Amino acid sequence: MAAILSAQKGLHAEESAEVEVLSANLEKLKGLTKRIQGSVIRLQNTGDNAQDSVGPAFGNTQRIQTSISNVDRLLDAIERMRAPLDNTTREERIIKQGPKKTGLNDYIASIDRMNRALGDLKRSNLKSNHKAVSELSLLLKMGNTQLEDIFRSVLREDNRPVEPLHYITKQEPFPAIPREKISTLRTVNSHCATTVSQTSQYEVKETPTSRAYAETRGDYISTSLQNLSAASMSTARKTNADALYRQGACAIGTYAQGIEGMYVAEYDNICNIFAREDWSPVLTATCQASLNEFSRTLRDLNAHVQAHLITDCYLGFEIVDVVSTLYLNLESRTGELKRPISDALKPVRDTAKLAFPRLLDDVRSRIQSMSSLPPDGGPVPIVAETMTRLQTMTSYMEPITSLMRSLGDGGWSTASSTTSTNPTTTSTSSLKSFDVGADGRQLFQHYATDTLETLLGGLDSRARAFHRTRALQGVFLANAVAIVDRAIRQSDLARELGSSSSSPPGPGTAPPPAPPPLPKLATWRRQAEKMYTDAWQDAAKHLLDVQHTTKTVGRPASGGPVTSGSAASAATADSAAIVKALNSKERDAIKEKFRAFNAAFDELVQRHRTYRMEGEVRAALGRAVEAVLGALYARFWDRYHEIDKGKGKYVKWDKGQMNQVLGSLAG
Repeated sequence: MAAILSAQKGLHAEESAEVEVLSANLEKLKGLTKRIQGSVIRLQNTGDNAQDSVGPAFGNTQRIQTSISNVDRLLDAIERMRAPLDNTTREERIIKQGPKKTGLNDYIASIDRMNRALGDLKRSNLKSNHKAVSELSLLLKMGNTQLEDIFRSVLREDNRPVEPLHYITKQEPFPAIPREKISTLRTVNSHCATTVSQTSQYEVKETPTSRAYAETRGDYISTSLQNLSAASMSTARKTNADALYRQGACAIGTYAQGIEGMYVAEYDNICNIFAREDWSPVLTATCQASLNEFSRTLRDLNAHVQAHLITDCYLGFEIVDVVSTLYLNLESRTGELKRPISDALKPVRDTAKLAFPRLLDDVRSRIQSMSSLPPDGGPVPIVAETMTRLQTMTSYMEPITSLMRSLGDGGWSTASSTTSTNPTTTSTSSLKSFDVGADGRQLFQHYATDTLETLLGGLDSRARAFHRTRALQGVFLANAVAIVDRAIRQSDLARELGSSSSSPPGPGTAPPPAPPPLPKLATWRRQAEKMYTDAWQDAAKHLLDVQHTTKTVGRPASGGPVTSGSAASAATADSAAIVKALNSKERDAIKEKFRAFNAAFDELVQRHRTYRMEGEVRAALGRAVEAVLGALYARFWDRYHEIDKGKGKYVKWDKGQMNQVLGSLAG
């Protein structure tokens, strides 16, 4: 037990010693920790002091590095900006040598480099570069001038004038600039346009190359067309001043074909050389000189038409047709030039519109100035001349229908001759009456009808003044109507005036039915026939008698089939019975009727044979006379031919003889 207790005390003593050692170590550790913490605090304070000292220096270092980077980039930019200036000497040498020595491709490449350099200098916007910009701009302008000379020289190689008539007659396309030269011209034009935009301070609407093209090719076109211009004027003048203009006699149609062909060929050249936005202005500028010459030619032709309006108005119609077709074709193929050509045509259109009232006035004045008429009732030349005018108009229906729409229905009547001295009034009235939807052909029908009414009405008035007998007046008027009707039926007037022309029938075929005449023409024909048959009506009055219905003796047999012999014997028996039933006074009256009729009829037949009649007029009037006298004489003869018992003293013709005489009147 005691041993155990002593052992435990020994153990406790050892553990206490160890605890004391551990406590001493712990105290040392705490002291060390405090010293470390103090060191850390001092180190932290030192670090804070170091950071406060190093921070500004580090920021300055970063700013210095940024500045150095900026300076490096600035130096690079300066080097790049100086590079063009350094190369100016080399480019100037190339420019001054010219494209012929250096070669066109190298020359254009130098121009491109200078354009890029000039662009860089302008973008830098540095005052120090202003002088360099000016020098480089001058150098570019010099180079551009030489490129322009190259452009002109290439154009002149194919600028020899051509003869348009050769290509028109052979229907060949007009020559164009060769493709290999087109490529050169296109390249030069593109670089010249770029240079001009770089060196100019203002917006440029026309480049030197476009101006050079317009001048060079414009002169080529004008020179090529000048012979056609001169030919148009020389062919417009007729040998016989009083003859009507013959369609196609003037070379204006060929002139227009030449213009169209050359303009279309030039438009193709322009499309292959210039940019799309330049096509219209370059084409207009190129064609301007030749258009001016064309306008001058139209003015001269218009003056010629005005001086000879009655005979040469058809030239005006032809010009309107040709030039209208020209500007419509050019508009469809190029989209340009309609307006200037239309403006050049306007005076000719106004003159052509004035022709319609002037032609009517001419018909009136010529009829009024007639101092005499043919004594045999023959036609006067104005009838055929007026119809020839209308027939000639049918060859120009396209321009005439357009002009008619401008005049409006009846515009040819309201436009008096005084409007020729006041074109403003004419234009104003035309604008008021203009109707786009009007039927031009129908308006021409109205105009032709008015012309015929003016002609026939005037002739009827002169016939009443100069011819004493209505028969002669009727023959004169019928001849005029026949000539008018024949002229209509045998020409395109039949179609234009609403009646169809009939062609001659072939052998063994029946003739086609005659086309219906114009209603107003039929009225004039009936009037003429009435005037002529009035005298025959007077003779027919002698064949009228008074019958007493209460008397049944001698009534002519009627009804039932009879033979010719029995009919003749029956007529003789009836006539004898009728004559026998008459008293002496009535017989004398019948004898006097026969005697008066014979005298009047002989005189009328003799006059009929002296009248000058158109073939259709003689036939028509002969049939009209037969209609007046044939049946009436036959009836009178049937009743009273036994008045002289066949001696022929009073009854000069039997029915057969009378029919022969009446039939001969139509032959």
